[in-house]
Amino acid sequence: MKRISLLGICCILAFTIARAQTDTLPSFVKDSLDNYINRAMQDWEIPGLSLAIVKNGKLVMAKGYGVKEMGGTDKVDENTLFMIGSNSKAFTATALATLDAENKLSLEDKVTKWIPSFKLENKAAGEQAIVRDLLCHRIGFMTFQGDFTYWTSNLTRKEVIEKMSHIKAVYPFRTKWGYTNAAFLTAGEIIPAVTGKSWEDYIKEKIFTPLGMNNSLALSKDFPNAPNKSVPYTLVDGKIARIPYCYIDNLAPAGSIGSSASDMSKWVMMQLGNGKYEGKEVIPQKAIQSIRYPNSIMGNGSTLFNKSNFTLYGLGLELQDYEGKRIVSHTGGVNGYVSSVTMVPSDKLGIVILTNTDQNALYEALKWEILDAYLGLPYRNYSKNYLDYSKGQRNKDLATEKKLIDSIGLKLPTGLPLTAYTGDYSNEVYGKMKVVLENNELRMRFEHHPAMYAKLSALGGNRFYAAFSDPEFGTAVFPFHVENGKVKGVTVKVADFVEYTPYEFSRK
Repeated sequence: MKRISLLGICCILAFTIARAQTDTLPSFVKDSLDNYINRAMQDWEIPGLSLAIVKNGKLVMAKGYGVKEMGGTDKVDENTLFMIGSNSKAFTATALATLDAENKLSLEDKVTKWIPSFKLENKAAGEQAIVRDLLCHRIGFMTFQGDFTYWTSNLTRKEVIEKMSHIKAVYPFRTKWGYTNAAFLTAGEIIPAVTGKSWEDYIKEKIFTPLGMNNSLALSKDFPNAPNKSVPYTLVDGKIARIPYCYIDNLAPAGSIGSSASDMSKWVMMQLGNGKYEGKEVIPQKAIQSIRYPNSIMGNGSTLFNKSNFTLYGLGLELQDYEGKRIVSHTGGVNGYVSSVTMVPSDKLGIVILTNTDQNALYEALKWEILDAYLGLPYRNYSKNYLDYSKGQRNKDLATEKKLIDSIGLKLPTGLPLTAYTGDYSNEVYGKMKVVLENNELRMRFEHHPAMYAKLSALGGNRFYAAFSDPEFGTAVFPFHVENGKVKGVTVKVADFVEYTPYEFSRK
């Protein structure tokens, strides 16, 4: 759920809070890191970034760069909150692995043991699915499948789980990895069934509190009221723009946590300490080992420069070999934020990078730069390489978009009068959608996203250029399906950041 492009920024300054053990830092980190980050933030046009590095059980660096809000002077520090998106998944997996280690449930339990109403469109898969399947993305769904229905919607957690039963899986059960946010929600909802405590209360009590993650928030609804928080940004019409905070608590176990570099460093130290933090066991070692065990094959592995042979998925964590080291990592992306958490258990090294625009790849490039420095590998300037690729891709996207917008300007005639496209539509998974005519302009309004609409501009015939009022849902060409002069349906496609799969809406 990561999109890449360019944005504008000013006032990039570094605010440094470091518990310095500079004698343990590689020369790149000690001497060049600040300049590298400041330059890269300008190149990528990132408002704010926060970074933490831990080594050998100690926080060796925690720094903030840039500002929380463009045009402001309030600087990011090590306690500034960012939404961490899918880095929340490791918290959910750790919680369930802890309950397994305490013999309160088994990761091999069928999901229906704890959530009897759980079903999948593939009846046998729904009956056979176990907790582990939910945590390693192997229930047969394609990556992000169903997320348009759920993402920032008004659906409850219970309704999201029910909606899963209407999705026709792309892959056979347990045959292929497919990243499934709703599966992690379902897994998280097993926690209250076992403990009587909500997912958020359990995470706070069993993880946040014992680790002293005092600034971290489990739910997105609490983020806007936090005193020290960054503001989310994305690209709108080629320019950086502030966007509203997203509310995804209906998918909370998959991505709703807000945290800081300082707090996340404690989480990473505990993970690298096999469950111990400051000499005390917070999480059973068995649970830590469990979430790092490979369960799904993601791919052959690929890095920009150096050798990697595989990428696997544990439980809420990605596993990769890299220069003879085992890398345990994950990334996270929600509206206006992308982040990465990377650990090298053999070297007791951890890297946390948080940013407040979803239009950058620096959160990944920087982690490789720091990782290579610690492993004694040559300087590669990953940021430049990622940026060159991103600019090329962005230019292609802009050229495609320009052609569509130019076509709108030609005012090509539609296949039917605009009123012929209006009416009520439905999709088995999503639910209801309505096409209305407002001020001689067609708009789509969606049942589960009442504050959002898609503006439809004619491209000629029965094709329309759709631009969502929420920029995270993107733009696309929506073809209406016409038979014998009557509209039968329409294909709706949102941005890949939300979901890759198109939706077929039938007209009632």
